[in-house]
Amino acid sequence: MKVLALNSSPRIKGQSKTEIMLSALVSGMEDAGAEVEVVHLRTKTVKNCIGCYTCWTKTPGRCIHRDDMAEELLDKFISSDIAVFATPLYHFTMNATMKAFIERTLPVLEPFLEQKGDVTFHPLRSRHPAVVILSVAGFPEMSVFSQLSSHMRFMYRHGLIGEIYRPAAEAMVLGPYTKQREDILAATKEAGTQLVRRMRVSEKTLERIGQPLGDKTVMARAANIFWRTCMRERMTPEELRAKGVVPRPETIDDFVLIMKLAFRPENARGIDATIRFDFTGQQEGSCSLTIHDGAVDGTTTPPDRADLAVKAPFELWMDVVTGRASGADLYLKGAFKAEGDTNLLVRLGEIFGRNA
Repeated sequence: MKVLALNSSPRIKGQSKTEIMLSALVSGMEDAGAEVEVVHLRTKTVKNCIGCYTCWTKTPGRCIHRDDMAEELLDKFISSDIAVFATPLYHFTMNATMKAFIERTLPVLEPFLEQKGDVTFHPLRSRHPAVVILSVAGFPEMSVFSQLSSHMRFMYRHGLIGEIYRPAAEAMVLGPYTKQREDILAATKEAGTQLVRRMRVSEKTLERIGQPLGDKTVMARAANIFWRTCMRERMTPEELRAKGVVPRPETIDDFVLIMKLAFRPENARGIDATIRFDFTGQQEGSCSLTIHDGAVDGTTTPPDRADLAVKAPFELWMDVVTGRASGADLYLKGAFKAEGDTNLLVRLGEIFGRNA
């Protein structure tokens, strides 16, 4: 079986959640024996269809444009058994790059009008691959894919053999969701295997792929803190991540939330400890983070005993957390106090996402 997997995300590897999901799907397809070619459309030239109908009249089956679509991709599309359309969700449907590709498949049709029942359609000029749609979105609800799903089902009807949607894709890559992410990607790989062997995906597998990650309200709070930080620092999300900047909390509750999301379980192996924070200044109060068995939990009603106790002005510690100030320099200057396991203090940066 030949599969053409088309990725229309403009993001490069490591940034693209579309590519993360597509890679898992392709892995499962290859395990089932399929020959899969992955094409990143960001590297190709696919001009917009200009509606001239040259491909229907003057040069039947051949587009007037001389670009990568006409010279390479259309032939690969026609010769494939399955075409995977992998697109990030833009304005609740596919992005323009994928739409341009699909519109340029017009030469596979003939111009004549035929009818089946009360449906009018153009007949195929040549074979057409079965279609799989894969998409990711930042919103946590599965319902955000409803317009894309409706479009694909109307356009490809019985030729659409799989719909794979992953909401909350941006949050999926965060440390606290490591186990769920592994299950989501394992299920996506299984979906690839099922598509090759059965030409469908089981409902159980789709449920695993689309599983919720957590409280939507908490996710929205975290996202809003992140975006306010991007705006304050005048950075794009990728610039913020590249510099290792942790989104700046504005309250103690937000601090607990952000630290939980910034947690890196792979860097906390063997650590079983409670860290207490006592803040003064604009935000006065206490909280704690407890690391146990590769996970972290937080509370604003901390226990009396802690392995490490940090006492600091809130705004100063937020400067440390977000990289505006060096925790080591401030500690040596006496700007904040730390009691208990100072080795744990030194490791806070690697455990929670940056060098503190």
